[in-house]
Amino acid sequence: MRRLFTHPLFGIGLALRLLMMALLVPKAAAEWYAPFMDASVAHFSLDPWGAFLAQGGAPQAFPYGVAMWLLLLPLTALAKLAGFGALHAYAFSLMAADCMLLLLLRRLLPERDGLLLALYWLSPIVLLATYGLGLNDLVPTLLLTAALWRTRQRRLFQAGALCAAAVSAKLSMVLALPFFLVYLLRNRSLRAALPDYLKGGALAGALLGLPFLASPAALRMLLQNPEMGKVYQFALQVGGDTVLYVMPLVYLLTLYLAWRVRRMNFDLFSALLGLGFLLVVLLTPASPGWFLWLVPTLVAYQMGSGRMAIALSTAFAALFVLENLPLPALSTLATAAMPASALQLPLLPLRHTVLTGLGIVLALRIWRETVGSNDYFRLSRKPFVIGIAGDSGAGKDTLAESLRGLFGGHSVAHLSGDDYHLWDRQKPMWQVMTHLSPLANDLESFATDLLALSDGKAILSRHYDHGSGKMSRPQHVASNDFIIASGLHALYLPVLRECYDLAIYLDIDESLRRYYKLQRDVLVRGHSAEKVRSSLAQREPDSARFVRPQARHAGLVLALQPVQPNLLEGPLGSEAPRVRLLVRSRQGLNELSLRRVLVGVCGLHVDLSMDGEASEITLTIEGEASAEDIAMAAAMLFPRIMEFLDMRPQWREGALGLMQLIALAHINQALSRRLLWQTSS
Repeated sequence: MRRLFTHPLFGIGLALRLLMMALLVPKAAAEWYAPFMDASVAHFSLDPWGAFLAQGGAPQAFPYGVAMWLLLLPLTALAKLAGFGALHAYAFSLMAADCMLLLLLRRLLPERDGLLLALYWLSPIVLLATYGLGLNDLVPTLLLTAALWRTRQRRLFQAGALCAAAVSAKLSMVLALPFFLVYLLRNRSLRAALPDYLKGGALAGALLGLPFLASPAALRMLLQNPEMGKVYQFALQVGGDTVLYVMPLVYLLTLYLAWRVRRMNFDLFSALLGLGFLLVVLLTPASPGWFLWLVPTLVAYQMGSGRMAIALSTAFAALFVLENLPLPALSTLATAAMPASALQLPLLPLRHTVLTGLGIVLALRIWRETVGSNDYFRLSRKPFVIGIAGDSGAGKDTLAESLRGLFGGHSVAHLSGDDYHLWDRQKPMWQVMTHLSPLANDLESFATDLLALSDGKAILSRHYDHGSGKMSRPQHVASNDFIIASGLHALYLPVLRECYDLAIYLDIDESLRRYYKLQRDVLVRGHSAEKVRSSLAQREPDSARFVRPQARHAGLVLALQPVQPNLLEGPLGSEAPRVRLLVRSRQGLNELSLRRVLVGVCGLHVDLSMDGEASEITLTIEGEASAEDIAMAAAMLFPRIMEFLDMRPQWREGALGLMQLIALAHINQALSRRLLWQTSS
């Protein structure tokens, strides 16, 4: 913060603000806002609107709610005590909101102080609308930006309260609320927290809204505000008495486009919200103050894009100044040495047309560069599909469940190969055939269902109960953000392999696999140890023929090896042996940075090797890592993908947690490859 306030550009912007406050007397502030606040302090009342009108005040003086009044009240009261005018208190209140919005933008956007100060603190839109024209739209913009910040921090109760405060400060902010609801409904990890947002909004709305609604004078000021009718001024006559109001139509279409984005993250949400405000302002005979609503969006767009974005936004701001500088509302100057007529510019009849056209160009570029290129927006077109194959007892469902714990059950659809066995356990066919034979499984239905889920369609699937050995009735399974297909033959058919964005094979050490299978089938599924050992011997030929060859089709092979093999001979239920994890990747996994973090953060021993052409990378990882260390490593390595995870991702410790981390590394790269492929196509 100190670095921001000591930057030369901050000093320049502060000097400009103080100079404008000293020289200019904005008409709206001098005739309406400041007298209203002065009367509120001189004759304090919980109904300041009624008290002001009773004294003969102008009905258009303060069509704002309790939040605006409360934010302007402290400095007005201090100025009254110190003997200063209410106009100065009003101006300094806006400057305080200005500084707070600057700090909020610094938290929301990358820390590039010089660029942020140039784009926001020196913005002609902010300087002219706030200090030249005395308009107070910076206050609701600040409150709404604070709501965005708390939403990104997942403090949704506070976000709801701040949204209600923004609406109280200026009723037009109600346009933002549907976008918040769409975001919370379309982001599955946040959907469960929607009641917190609604509670915060309802509580703050009641505290701030009821006093306003209980005041007939306040409602009169609001309803007589000329800005209320601007929404309906841009209309098309479509025959007879039928009128098409353009701005409400475009706003509803933008909201519909936001709803159509099935998967939404914060960047996408804030871009769509800003785009909605931009279109509202462009398609309405907007007050100059409304352009302040656009400033956070324009700053974010410029900081995330190149020079062309800055050039277009600068031209847009220059046209805004050209459009609004000659207005009588600008003010008279405090000194007679420079009459207001000196500021009059030549009349440019097309200036508003050019301003609107440039704004539409900005809207199109924001859609293409911010919305269209967003990872979540692209993911919304096709789910991310993961295939997990391996022998019986290798841990396929365990790994699938651990990944489900990362992304959240609300975002994952799981397709298990066990559910596609052709017969119940009691059928005599199992006397001559094992589950490992492709002929014993309905792989065609497995592939058909996976294709349907990948296409966003729901399926009907049975579930195999390992306890009873029977199939359940068909159950409805909906598609989701992530689809995990696990099974003995998940990589067997070419059509299955083509579905996967990431194919994983679990190549567990054979003695360790037998140990895990005995533990699971005897202690969990209730089989006898003799039956399990007999089944292992019976299945060995089919395993070698049908299952293990699938490893060559996997981009990621995860293998577990016992550190002390002699412990595998211990009794059932004994403590699990320590294992080391072998990772073989044919797709690359940022192995150098991964190794650095595993050693430095998790305290593990990591050996790295490559084949001659570096087409396959092998990592051998040994040691015990806590779930907290693995979560920290993931946040350091893949900050972009962390927003895909659940609100409270369930990280595991030990080898399973490392498998989660390695799988996440490949998911991160696979998403990047998919996005690059979509861009090139």
